[in-house]
Amino acid sequence: MSAFSPTELLISVIARLLSGCRHVAVGASSPIPGSGALLARSLSDGALRVSVLGSRRNNFFTNGGVELFDLAAEGRIDAFFLGGGQIDGRGNINLVGVGGYPRGNVRWPGSFGSAYLYYLVPRVILFREEHTRRVMVPQVDFISAPGTSDGVYRTGGPFALLTSLGLFDFDSDKRCFRLASVHPGHTVEEIRDHTGFDFNCPEVVPQTPAPDAQTLKRIRGPIRDDIAETYPRFAAQLTAS
Repeated sequence: MSAFSPTELLISVIARLLSGCRHVAVGASSPIPGSGALLARSLSDGALRVSVLGSRRNNFFTNGGVELFDLAAEGRIDAFFLGGGQIDGRGNINLVGVGGYPRGNVRWPGSFGSAYLYYLVPRVILFREEHTRRVMVPQVDFISAPGTSDGVYRTGGPFALLTSLGLFDFDSDKRCFRLASVHPGHTVEEIRDHTGFDFNCPEVVPQTPAPDAQTLKRIRGPIRDDIAETYPRFAAQLTAS
């Protein structure tokens, strides 16, 4: 039980990042964040409420994103997940495409409600498995949602950035990321080589804690079974207990 996969590590990190939340919402096409949220709920003995878009079992919304946006405006969503085709060092994300807008070289699905939720949800976790200079850029080509704002009151913003290589937290005063931990099997030098923006880094960077035996048992048992309702192919990839 001591061996774990990179996916299981990310799920366990997400669960720790959600500690203390009351209500976490997870958007579409987010099996790893969804699993992390369900694990956090399990570890909270049911105190945490989780809403997974696209789920029948873990979603009380009847009108999709409309109710999610209403709850966010009322301050009733504590955490949400955003990604991006590009993410820069100021926490800006790009969900539109690469190249000069509107005639870019590459087009992505679009911003949808990312900017709205980024302004309102206190604990926005940026999640992107791919950690390359193609994704982690000095400056995004298009700002779908800004990480920081001048002269604008906002309760939300980047809380952390989690990738396949490490975990960053966000310093809202300095408006930059700080490397919080490096995942097992990777190094600070590797992260620097694969990151296009500058980030703060302590002299000694800890290793990301591995999931313990009990956490792995939850992931490979009830969490796998729960997330399978929404993401059956993803659940099938999780190791059986």
